[in-house]
Amino acid sequence: MAGSTFGERLKVTTFGESHGESVGAIVEGVTPGVELDEAYIQAQMDRRRPGQSSVTTPRKEYDKIRILSGLFEGRTTGTPLCIMLDNTDMRPSAYDDIKSMYRPGHADFTYEKKYGVRDYRGSGRASGRETAGRVAAGAVARKLLEHRSVKVLAYTTEIGGIRCGTFDPEGIESNVVRACDPAAAERMVKRIEELAAKGDSCGGIVECRISGVLAGLGEPVFDKLDAELARAMLSIGAVKGIEFGAGFQAAAMLGSEHNDQMDANGFQTNHAGGVIGGISTGADIVFRVAVKPTSSISVPQRTIGTDGNEREITTKGRHDPCICPRIVPVIEAMACLVIEDHYKRQAALLD
Repeated sequence: MAGSTFGERLKVTTFGESHGESVGAIVEGVTPGVELDEAYIQAQMDRRRPGQSSVTTPRKEYDKIRILSGLFEGRTTGTPLCIMLDNTDMRPSAYDDIKSMYRPGHADFTYEKKYGVRDYRGSGRASGRETAGRVAAGAVARKLLEHRSVKVLAYTTEIGGIRCGTFDPEGIESNVVRACDPAAAERMVKRIEELAAKGDSCGGIVECRISGVLAGLGEPVFDKLDAELARAMLSIGAVKGIEFGAGFQAAAMLGSEHNDQMDANGFQTNHAGGVIGGISTGADIVFRVAVKPTSSISVPQRTIGTDGNEREITTKGRHDPCICPRIVPVIEAMACLVIEDHYKRQAALLD
């Protein structure tokens, strides 16, 4: 399937469907000789897996990974690394009543127009289930970045109009919405639960901070580092927008305000978000993504069927009322893949 491979020096191909037998990823270009085990990858999978709390889908997938190739005696071999997860809690019958209708907000209509056929069972490849392979691959990239002292941290800053007012990095994994403000997290959970009780959903904003990146990464003109990160984030189905540093607020700033001036200690500000001219500055890379409300809701909506006739549809099944909590590790994974890929590209340039 075209469009299922990402990266240049570190390449990732994901495979599988929401209600198929399995999902996973093949990672090529992994540095040989790096210590790696299933437990390291599993820790990241556990952060993304469904059924974690009252604000995520109740689908019970334990996402136990299997490494099929590319690893020998606890070290990477440099050959393609294949990671697979079995789907164990599929309920395709939940879609039988609506398989001939296009669900609003989903890729049903567009997939059928492109391919002439579609997998109506939970959206197939368009399902968020596909991101399990990304997180597995991203864990491999994270391990490689650890040797470069690069850290990637994402967290929720807004859900359903409720914004974080403080930043507590130690508390992010201690609340179910992975918010950087524990007090705001409590209000976010209440908001999600209220909407879920009505059969509705909400979106939010997730911020990502990448620290420890050397200055000089990025490939002008078309493969700018921020452009590559933007492509990676927008490839995630629920992401509808991205901004770096000051982002859209830059439109209201003066040049004298927005320019990151320098002194002997480096940049005095970071309005650029760690990337200037498409190349890393050495400052933290900071970006935010807009996450849309979950498309699968039980509120009755208008649509059309495959026969073109107008219908009313109610989506059944088990779905996240808000995607933000589980998309955080996906965003981190994609960021890890981009940064490690560009480290390898920079090494090839200077070789």
